[in-house]
Amino acid sequence: MRVAVLNGVNLDELGRRDPEVYGGLSHSQLETLIYKWADELGLTAECHQTNHEGQYVDWCHEALDWARGVVVNPGAWTHYSYAIRDALELFKVPVVEVHLSNIDEREEWRRVSVISELVSKRIIGKGQDGYREALEYLKETL
Repeated sequence: MRVAVLNGVNLDELGRRDPEVYGGLSHSQLETLIYKWADELGLTAECHQTNHEGQYVDWCHEALDWARGVVVNPGAWTHYSYAIRDALELFKVPVVEVHLSNIDEREEWRRVSVISELVSKRIIGKGQDGYREALEYLKETL
């Protein structure tokens, strides 16, 4: 089963951002783990990361045709991008929202998620392991 893993703005800078908040892995290392975990679960992951909102929306639209489940971490777009929210609203498959840090315990503006009511599950504050939990959830759900 193919699943899309869509990472958003500034996640390409993992490893350079505050490791106490985001962990010490680079984005490349995180993707390597995601592919490994997906394979162990019998899933096929397709990972993408972009700093361009329109590209993120395009990947959502493309995944409509093939993804059986979706893991999203839009980064800061989580808090205000209604364009991404509208793109995610089109999915008829499970969508899991993942955040490395616990956004509910950070700055007030980070506590808002314009996508939370659309997703099947939210996983926040579990670092890289949140992605594994998301893949496990999709495996169980699918």
